[in-house]
Amino acid sequence: MNDLPDAILQLVRRIEALESRVEELERSVSPRQPRAATEASAPPGTLEAVLLKKDGLAPSGSLFSVLGKAMLGIAGAYLLRAAAEASIAPKPLVAILGIVYAILWLFVAARAPAEARLAQVVYSVNSAVILAPMLWELAIRFKVLPAAAIAGALAAYELTAFFLAGKSHRAVVLQIGNTAAGALGVALAVATHETLPFLAVLMLAAALCEYRSAAGIERSARMIVALSADIALWVLVYIYSSPPSTRGDYPELGAAALLAPGALLFLLYASTVIFKTLFKGQTITVFETAQTSIAFLLAAVALIEFGPASNKMVLGVLCIVLAGACYAGTLMFLRRTAPWRNSAVFSTWSGVLFAAGSFLSIPEPWTAAWLCLAALIAVAAGARLRRVILEFHGTAFLLAAAIASGLAVYLGNSLMGTLTRVPGGIIFLVTACAVLCYLAAGRDRSDAWERQALNLSLAAIMIAALTALLAHGLTGMAGLGMVPAAHHLAFIRTFTLCAVSLALVFGGTRLRRPELSRLGYAGIVLAAVKLIVEDLRHGHLEYIAASIFLFALTLIAAPRLARVGQKA
Repeated sequence: MNDLPDAILQLVRRIEALESRVEELERSVSPRQPRAATEASAPPGTLEAVLLKKDGLAPSGSLFSVLGKAMLGIAGAYLLRAAAEASIAPKPLVAILGIVYAILWLFVAARAPAEARLAQVVYSVNSAVILAPMLWELAIRFKVLPAAAIAGALAAYELTAFFLAGKSHRAVVLQIGNTAAGALGVALAVATHETLPFLAVLMLAAALCEYRSAAGIERSARMIVALSADIALWVLVYIYSSPPSTRGDYPELGAAALLAPGALLFLLYASTVIFKTLFKGQTITVFETAQTSIAFLLAAVALIEFGPASNKMVLGVLCIVLAGACYAGTLMFLRRTAPWRNSAVFSTWSGVLFAAGSFLSIPEPWTAAWLCLAALIAVAAGARLRRVILEFHGTAFLLAAAIASGLAVYLGNSLMGTLTRVPGGIIFLVTACAVLCYLAAGRDRSDAWERQALNLSLAAIMIAALTALLAHGLTGMAGLGMVPAAHHLAFIRTFTLCAVSLALVFGGTRLRRPELSRLGYAGIVLAAVKLIVEDLRHGHLEYIAASIFLFALTLIAAPRLARVGQKA
């Protein structure tokens, strides 16, 4: 029994020696080895690693820890709400504390390390979840703060998220903040009937997003903010364009207050596009193209609804001025080295704006003449500068002039309808303009599909106008000796179509203009359709036989004339 203390003492000494050896081994082994052994038991990215360890998704703590802190934040929000319902403190004070409390969670999200993406997302969502129902109840249920104050709180939340986001590694804070601000702004604008304050907040958010986009930081939920601003602006225009009896509880707004949001929204996105494309040389995106167009349409509708009595004239002049600016930017800044999409978008905007402005601002008797002049200038400038897009614009203006002058209706009446009037001078003007445009653009005989499509379009307008005039002229000559009946008109029109088709087939091959030959064969098809639709229905037997005979000769003669033209 006396040896027992000695044995215990020896055992203690051996344990101490083993501990010292283990410590020496731990110091000699690299620090990565224990972590590797640990990760072997729980691979990174797995559910066990995320829940129990400081994995890459949440290096500042486990998922349970992050969610636990977020739930504490939710509990604090419910505590404030209980204080408001129990009237422990004045409700305005509780409301201010609640708003500050929600904004503080943005600071918590921003303080998380850049690698802690999960913590940033959870804390940012926690802030939005606290703020949204709080502002909703303050505005709708308790009505503690006016709509302007609620909008101010939302703007403060948006600005805080913007400044805390900083560089791109904290962009998730701004993305979630913008998403919450956009959805909540639209909802409160509709629910409170105070559209203008919340629309101002949404436009502030859009301006901040566009600033980050111009600075090269794209992650800011631009699409959601832009869509929210568009919806809020459309609600404003829709509500205040309805009869006053339907919006009795909406505040009265002046014309300036109704026009300013649309104009500012369009200027915001237009300035962003101009800066990024013309000055920085970046390619315009599909979102920027669509959003700028939507903003302009909303501003135009607002101007028509709430503008002065001459609102259409003002809008038309504005469209022509913007079209001139787009043309100048395309020709001066967007040279051939610029991205193709930029030139295509700006050119399309130019043509659409000019055509719309012409119909809105130019008096109706002069619209066709104005468009003819624009078509000549565009085709001539495009041929000289070798810009096919300008020539296409000239073709579009010429087609618009044909519609405005009534040439399309006149063509249908000349070939299949009933002639009711003598063609006016504007018909001859459009026809002459079509001939000049075709001659100006037809000098380039390249095989590119753009050039062939352009020549075919101009030739089609020219030939259609000339055919209508020829059919009307032959009908008038026949009317000198008799009163043309329906079967007479059918035979004259069939003769006109067959003669023009043969002339086009021969002239196209002879002059090496394939677009004319194609139109000739298209005329033969049209003659066949007309033979069935009109001649067989209205003609007498002898005139039906004559029409079929003419069509048969056309079918026989067309390929032979094409061969003769090729040999010549």
